[in-house]
Amino acid sequence: IHWGGDAESTDAGMAAELRGGLSFGLSGFSFWSHDVGGFTATAVDNMDKDLFARWLAFGMLSSHSRCHGEAPKEPWSYGTNFMDKFRTIDELKYKLMPYVYAQAKDSSEHGLPMVRALFVEFPGDPGSWNVEDEYLYGSQMLVAPLLHNGETSRQVYLPPGTWIDYQSGKAFSGGWQKIEAGTIPAIILVRDGTVLPHIALAQSTAQMDWSKIELTVFAKDATTAKGSIFLPGDTEAHELTLTKSGDSFKLDADPLAGKVHWEIHLAKGAE
Repeated sequence: IHWGGDAESTDAGMAAELRGGLSFGLSGFSFWSHDVGGFTATAVDNMDKDLFARWLAFGMLSSHSRCHGEAPKEPWSYGTNFMDKFRTIDELKYKLMPYVYAQAKDSSEHGLPMVRALFVEFPGDPGSWNVEDEYLYGSQMLVAPLLHNGETSRQVYLPPGTWIDYQSGKAFSGGWQKIEAGTIPAIILVRDGTVLPHIALAQSTAQMDWSKIELTVFAKDATTAKGSIFLPGDTEAHELTLTKSGDSFKLDADPLAGKVHWEIHLAKGAE
C-alpha cells in the first residue's frame, strides 16, 4: 500500500488527493491511502468538521482507510454529534467488507486500482476521460465525493447505462445528473445488475462472521445480477449470479454450499 502524502486540510487538498490517487492508480498500483481530513490542521478548533466528514466518506470508500494528521483525528475529540456521524460513515465500510475484499483480490490479480478513473472501466466512452473528481470503487460502485464546504448535492457524470443510488434507491441514466447525497456525505451509485455482498457489523474484521452474508440486489432494468465474494483463507473468488424470479431474485447456483447462509433482498427503492 502507498500513501498520498501530507495533504492540506482544505477542500482543494481533498480534491488534489483524489486527482493524485487516480493518476497513481494508472501507474500500476492497486492500493493507496490518504490522510482523512488532511494533515495540516494543527488543532481541534481549526479542523473543519464538515470537511472531516466529507473526507471521511471518501476515505472509507478507498481501499484502505486512514485518519491521520497534526490535529487529533479521534472522532470523540469533536463532540458527540460528530462521533455519531463518524460511526455511521465508518460502519458503511464494515458492512461492505465482503465487496471490498473481493474487489481487492480482483484488483491485485489483474493490476487494477481499487480507486480507478472512470475510463478504466469505460474506455470507449469519451465523457469518462474528462472526469477527475469522481471514481469507481472497484468495478461496480461509483463515488463522487462532496468537495465543497456545505455541499449536499453535486453534478455527477455517469458512464453509459443505468446507475442506482446506494442510499436512496433512485435510478439514473448515463450522462450528467444533479444528485443529492444521503446520510453518508458522498454520492454513491451502483451499476444496474449488481449484487453487493454485505456482512454484519463487528468490532473488528477479525470478529466478522463470514458464514452469514447478505446479498443486496441493485436492479432496475436488469433481470440478472452479478457479483463475487472472496472468503478469508480462500485462494480464489467465487462468482455470484442471481436471476429474477417473480418479484425477487434467487441465487442460480451456490458456490459455497454449506459454508455460507445467504440472505437475499432488493435494494431500497427496488422492492
